[in-house]
Amino acid sequence: MSVHSPARRQFLGRAALATIPAFLRPRTALGAVGVNSERRAPDHVLVTIFLRGGADGLSLVVPYGDDYYHRSRPTLALASPGKGGGTGVADLDGYFGLHPALRPLLPLYQSGQMAIVHACGSGDQTRSHFEAMATMERGLYGAQGPASGWIARHLASAPWRNPSPLRAVALGSMVPDALRGATSATALQNVSDLALHDLSSVSRAQLHECLHSMYNTNNGALGAAGLETLGVLKTLEDVSSDAYHPANGAVYPADDLGRGLMQTALLVKKGVGVEAACLDHYGYDTHVAQGGAIGLLAGQLTTLGASVAAFAKDLGPERWARTTVVVQSEFGRRVEENSGAGTDHGRAGVMFVMGGSGVAGGRIHGKWPGLSPEQRDGPGDLRVTTDYRNVLGEVLARRAGNTNVGAVFPGLQFSPTGVTHA
Repeated sequence: MSVHSPARRQFLGRAALATIPAFLRPRTALGAVGVNSERRAPDHVLVTIFLRGGADGLSLVVPYGDDYYHRSRPTLALASPGKGGGTGVADLDGYFGLHPALRPLLPLYQSGQMAIVHACGSGDQTRSHFEAMATMERGLYGAQGPASGWIARHLASAPWRNPSPLRAVALGSMVPDALRGATSATALQNVSDLALHDLSSVSRAQLHECLHSMYNTNNGALGAAGLETLGVLKTLEDVSSDAYHPANGAVYPADDLGRGLMQTALLVKKGVGVEAACLDHYGYDTHVAQGGAIGLLAGQLTTLGASVAAFAKDLGPERWARTTVVVQSEFGRRVEENSGAGTDHGRAGVMFVMGGSGVAGGRIHGKWPGLSPEQRDGPGDLRVTTDYRNVLGEVLARRAGNTNVGAVFPGLQFSPTGVTHA
C-alpha cells in the first residue's frame, strides 16, 4: 500500500481519530499520563460501589436489638435472627443483623474480611439526592469545596508513578463525579470495547504497527502515553467478556452490577494497571413498597450480595488480599416508615469495607447513636456519628498506600475509624 494512496491516507486519518481524541475528551482520558514520582504504584485496587438513591442503612444492617426499630416500622421491620419463619436477619453481634438478602456476604464478615460502619455520613443536611451525591463524590463534608472528585485527588496526590491509561475506570456509560478531574479515567461498559478494530482495508496488526511507529517517534508525553495505551490494548487484544470464565466456581448475577464486577475482575487479573474502579448500583430510593425480607429493596440487595461475593471468590485469596471494596450511599432513610410502606430520605447510613488481610472485619465500627426519639436528628433521622471521609481516608492511607489524606479531603481532621489494621 503506497504511503500516498487514498487507502493509506484513510488508514492514518481514521487511526489518529480513533486514538488521539482519548487525550482530549473531557469525560475520558484513555492514554493520558499522570506522573508524580518514580515510585511505582502499589499492587492494590480500590473498588467503590455507590448505591444510588439513598439506601436504607437500617435495613442493610438491622439494629434488631433496639426496641424503637420495631416500634418505628410496624410493617417493614425485619424479624430477629431465628424468627419470621426463616426470614429473619443474619446475626452479626447479638444486636445488629444483616439483611437476609445479603447472606452471601456473611462468610466475609465472619472471617474478618468485611467491616461495617454504621451511622456514618456527611455534615450536609440536604435530603436532595443530587446535592448529597455531589458532596460525597467530591469528598466534602458540606456543599462547599473543590469541584474535583475525591478519587481524582487521591490519584493526583499519590506519591507514585502509574502511566497506565486504565489507572481509573468507571464500569458504566459515564465517568462519575468521584473521578472528575482525573487525568487517567476511562468509562467503559465492556472490556471488549478496548480494542483496535480492523478497518476495511487494514488489519489490526497493521493498525497497531502504524500507531506504534507514529508514537515511537514522539519523545513527549503524547508519545509515551500513546505507547502505553497501545501496550494495554495489546494485552487486552484477545479478551472478550462474553468468553470470560470466572475462577473458583464464582457465578455473577446477569445484571449491570454483576457484569461490571466481572469485568473489573478481568481487568485486575490482566494486570493492566487499574488502581481504582467505580461502579454504580441504582434503585435504592424506596419511598413506596420497600418491603422487608422480600420486596424492592430485597431485590437490589440480592444482586449486591451475590455480585460482591462472586467478585471476592473470582479474584481468589491472593488477589483479594490486595483489593478493597467500599460500598456507600448518599444518605440513609427516615427511622419511621411512611404511609406508602416505604421510607423517606434521612441522614446517616451504613458503609461496608471489604477485602483480604488488613481489613478489621467481623465488627460493627462507629458510635451507635440509638433510635429513641430524643436521639434522632432533625425530623426523625438516624444521627451521623462518623464522618464518612474518615472511613475513606483510612482506606487510602492504610490499604491504598496514600497517606496524603489532607490533600484528598481538605479540612478533614483525620481520625481513623478502625476499619483497617494499623
